[in-house]
Amino acid sequence: MAYTIAVAGKGGTGKTTLCGLLISALCREGKGPVLAVDADSNSNLNEVMGVAVEKTLGSVREEIKGGDGIPASSSRGDYLDAQFDRALIEDDDFDMLVMGRTQGTGCYCFVNSLLKTRIARFSGNYKYVVADNEAGMEHLSRGVLPGADMILIVSDCSRRGIQAAARIRDLVGELDMRPSAVRLIINRAPDGAPDAGVLAEAAAHGLDVAGVVPHDRLVYEFDCEGRPTAQLPEESPARQAFERIMRGALAL
Repeated sequence: MAYTIAVAGKGGTGKTTLCGLLISALCREGKGPVLAVDADSNSNLNEVMGVAVEKTLGSVREEIKGGDGIPASSSRGDYLDAQFDRALIEDDDFDMLVMGRTQGTGCYCFVNSLLKTRIARFSGNYKYVVADNEAGMEHLSRGVLPGADMILIVSDCSRRGIQAAARIRDLVGELDMRPSAVRLIINRAPDGAPDAGVLAEAAAHGLDVAGVVPHDRLVYEFDCEGRPTAQLPEESPARQAFERIMRGALAL
């Protein structure tokens, strides 16, 4: 079975950027194949990774809604499986599955269920599954991931971010997910060092801090220019710090 890493955190903490750096580092170090999962209806992991998305699970669902056009030689189940498999994006070093969304209003229960089924179907073909979850705790509470070996919670360098991270950690315990580790990464720290009050807040909540990633202007510049932030150069402080965390505290 694949080693599954779920990346979570409140919105605006930079979790998708760190998720992309993780996928990129795993591929560069020959730890693939990797399945990248964008479990956010507002998908943008593909932009971080620099791949185009033609199909999402949500868009395929809209195409075949109603079940019209099923060949007489195929069962409905086989036909639907084949159609949803089209949402798998194949790249040189990793594959990607994007949840997307359905049209109109309403909940995302159906596409959540599709994503859960596809992950279970594909994950056995990969060494790692890295899932970028939507902001907050929705996908964890809905059980979209069949399980997670490690949960990385990303916080910005603020007390509120640390408090949100603690709530996510607590939810993991309530859901009885039993990952081998739940680790916190503090992102965008000025000069690479969080304020003592932020570290004290993390300690007060009993959060396991894996490391700190500094504020990096290169991340901002890449984003403004529409360049994939997973392709940050080796001199990027954010990339250097995250890869040290990955090889050291995370033992990946």
